[in-house]
Amino acid sequence: MQTSNGEGVGANEHSTNPTNDARHASNVGDPLTQSQAEFWYLVECQGCKELAHSLKMVHDLALYHSDVPFDTAEKTALFDLKVLWEGFERMGEKV
Repeated sequence: MQTSNGEGVGANEHSTNPTNDARHASNVGDPLTQSQAEFWYLVECQGCKELAHSLKMVHDLALYHSDVPFDTAEKTALFDLKVLWEGFERMGEKV
């Protein structure tokens, strides 16, 4: 996939979190470890929509309702929260 300037999607060297994108995810065919299975069990028990809502709320509180200055590490953490809540939202839609 290419952007409007002809570069690939992952070509942006100034990405918020260039080393932690989906291309580095585990192989989908690999069996889950015990800790991964326990995590997914907790996600299913809590509910994807509820987790997405909570993560979005924490993100928005930190970003819009605090006086904390944001550096690269904080921006990356907020982006990671956004990735998680959007993933949980998509999972909740499929249930």
